[in-house]
Amino acid sequence: MSQEAFDKAAEEVKQLKSTPTDEEMLETYALYKQATVGDVDTARPGMLDFKGKAKWDSWKKKEGTSKEDARAQYVDWVEKLKAKYGS
Repeated sequence: MSQEAFDKAAEEVKQLKSTPTDEEMLETYALYKQATVGDVDTARPGMLDFKGKAKWDSWKKKEGTSKEDARAQYVDWVEKLKAKYGS
């Protein structure tokens, strides 16, 4: 998957007509982070940071996925969101 396709998907996901579910947003975040950073490189947020922990946990599940694979999965995922929510 090309960097251009990934960058385009990253812009398109911001223009959905309605907001995806929290679970869908976590998947979007996790794939984006895995594609751009790779495996989790930070400590898990503290007990009271519920949103931060959810995002971290979602990203952690992608551990071991190459940046290239994550980029391809992200583009496919955004296409599904666009079909479901409109763009």
